[in-house]
Amino acid sequence: MNRETRKLVEGLQPQELRVLEIAGDYWQNLLSFKEYKSVKHQDFDICASTLPETFDLIIAEQVFEHLLWPYRAGKNIHRMLNPEGHFLITTPFLVRLHAEPVDCSRWTELGMKHLLAECGFPLEKIKTGSWGNRDCVKANLDKWVRYRNNKHSLKNDTDFPYVVWALAEK
Repeated sequence: MNRETRKLVEGLQPQELRVLEIAGDYWQNLLSFKEYKSVKHQDFDICASTLPETFDLIIAEQVFEHLLWPYRAGKNIHRMLNPEGHFLITTPFLVRLHAEPVDCSRWTELGMKHLLAECGFPLEKIKTGSWGNRDCVKANLDKWVRYRNNKHSLKNDTDFPYVVWALAEK
């Protein structure tokens, strides 16, 4: 997932982007952005409101599965994007529950695409992807497993998506 989503963001000319990352700071040092801001979920409820500024790219990595109101959050993200701005969202799919503090939703690529369309993003401007395989899903049912290249395969099996992502353009 990280390789593929990074390629998507690199294609947007990150050095020219004003970026907001919701509930994380993974991307802060990954690429050189024009501006970068991070908000913690404890300080900002994306389901309830928007920030006063707008952005060229908003990233919500492994956040939406924890939201009680994902449609409201998607609408708020859409409002905070500049014209032709992008939203990168990643979520787990075939993983066990992880209530931090709650665990609510899972989406397939098709489901993610239509959630984002309902939030205002044109269907034809939404790219989706997924990654996973049977062994990865089985291994993570019991405990969280860290990838080891000498032990685990990166082969993708579309029938067993472990994670799903989308890049939507306003």
